[in-house]
Parts: sequence; structure tokens; C-alpha cells
Amino acid sequence: MNLTDNYPKCERCLSPLAADALVCGSCHALVHSGELKRLAADAQALEQSGDLAHAREHWQTSLPLLPVESQQAEWIRNRVAELDREIATAAPKKDQHPWAKKFGPLAPLLILLTKAKSLLVLFKFTTFFGIFASLWLYMQLYGAAFGVGFVILIFIHEMGHYIDIRRRGLPADMPVFLPGLGAYVRWRALGVTEEVRSEISMAGPFAGALAGGACYALWRQTGNPLWAALAHAGAWLNLLNLIPVWVLDGGSAMRALGKVQRVVVLAAALLLWHGTGENTFLLVAAGAVYRLFTKDLPKDPSAKATLYFVLVLFLLGLLLYFVPQQKIGF
Repeated sequence: MNLTDNYPKCERCLSPLAADALVCGSCHALVHSGELKRLAADAQALEQSGDLAHAREHWQTSLPLLPVESQQAEWIRNRVAELDREIATAAPKKDQHPWAKKFGPLAPLLILLTKAKSLLVLFKFTTFFGIFASLWLYMQLYGAAFGVGFVILIFIHEMGHYIDIRRRGLPADMPVFLPGLGAYVRWRALGVTEEVRSEISMAGPFAGALAGGACYALWRQTGNPLWAALAHAGAWLNLLNLIPVWVLDGGSAMRALGKVQRVVVLAAALLLWHGTGENTFLLVAAGAVYRLFTKDLPKDPSAKATLYFVLVLFLLGLLLYFVPQQKIGF
């Protein structure tokens, strides 16, 4: 009989945990990530509704579930202090629902229902409208089959970010589509390291590369040029997103790389440009040159983030090399 059978286990790697453990000793995952997600989501909802006192309580409740010296705990302590100041200076709000008093003890429930309905309408508008507007646009431009497939590839890219964020116990919203511009995931960093930010930024292009690989496999299996078109276009779009400037994924990922690591990315981009003939790699290289002279070099450069960046560049390069560009419009 295994003596560790009676111990709690890590949800991610199934390693046994000590009774009072806050972090898994094997994979370093937060033991209470599920509860932390719930508390963070509730606290954010309470802040948005103006209930700062209860939001503060939720943030405070999450502190014992985190290591004292962790950056997440430090961020929450700072947030609690900010809420304390806001609560102290906030003026009493005018009653926005005078009609509810007529319903006596049912008033709080009615007010909650009106707010929940508004939030539901907003969610439907920002999420579903964005998706269907993007579908309509790409279908008009490139045909129905490619338009649907392209939106799915964008969704997979954004879900790569979303899943990586949520598995770390951090709050995040579902992807929001901007027709013609792509999509984005809004999240709260909660004081995580630049290495973690970099990995989250790379998770989208990595998921996009895997989706492109699946399209490549379907093209090889069926011979249907639609799959080749999707594989090539998806790889190109994800590569474009890795140009290390502005708010692109490559720009965020580069923040964890020191000067030497940025030279590595520059060299990789130039080699892949030479090997594939894809000029977008020159844009990645140009961005890397620019980032050699910016003042955002990290104190502790991440070799892991550098390897991740180069790996995704290589995977996208393989797709662009082996999948011929197709005429779009099916």
C-alpha cells in the first residue's frame, strides 16, 4: 500500500500534498487555485457593482490561501489597501432604486435580478455580437467555408491565452472579437512575474500553431485546398502577432527576455526567414532589433521564455514552409 494514498493530491500533477500546503512542491501550482479563481471573480464583480466593502472581504479571504511572500499575495494586500482608501473617501451614494422599497424584503432580490439581467445582456452583446460580426465580415471577404474556419482559428488562439491564464488561478474574461482586427482576452495579472506574463502571451500563438498543424494534417489526408489555405493563413496571422512591438503577443513576451535572449530571437527569425522565404520573419527580426535598445530589460531574464518564443517561431516556420499559399475564397 502506498503511504501517500491518504494525503491530498495536486489537481494538476497528482503529486501528494502536505495537509497545510499552499503550493505543490512538484509542479508549483497553487493548491487552492479553484477557490482563488472564485474569490477573485466575485471580488471583481462586487467592485464593478460598487460594493467595495464586500469586495475587500473577498480579497482578504483569499490571502490565507496564498504563500505570504508570493507576488499574488502582495498584489492582493495592495488592492485591499486601495479599497480601504476608496471606502474611506467614498461619499454616500444616492439610492438608485427607490421603487424597490415598495416590495419590502423582496427589494434586494429584485435589484440583484435587474443587475444580473444587465450583465447578461452586456455579455451577449460583446461576445456573441463580436463573433457573428467577425463571421459575417470574413465570409463576405473570403467565402463561407474559409470565413468560418478563420474565425475558429482566431478563437483557438485566444482560448490558448484564456486556458493558460485560468490554469494559473488568475481571473480572465472570455475572448472578445473585434471584426477585422482579431480578438483579445482581458485578464488580471495579480502581480505575476514577467516570465509568467511571457508564457501567457506565447500560449495564444502556440495554440494557433497546433491548430494550423491540425489543418495541415487534414489537408494531407483529404487534399482539400481549404485546409491548406487555413493552415497557411493561420500560421501567418500567428507569426504576425509575434512581432515584438506594441500590444502584440510578441511585444508582451519579449519583456521577460534580456539583451542576449533578444539577440537569440533575432537570430532565429533571420534563420527562419532565410529558410522559408517568409518576409514576416524580417518584421519579427526588426522588432527584436528595436527591443535591444528599449529600457524594459528584466532583472532576471528567462531562458524558458526564450525557448518558448523560438519554439513557436520554428513551428510556424514549418507550417509556412510546407504548406503552399492558396487562393482564398471557397
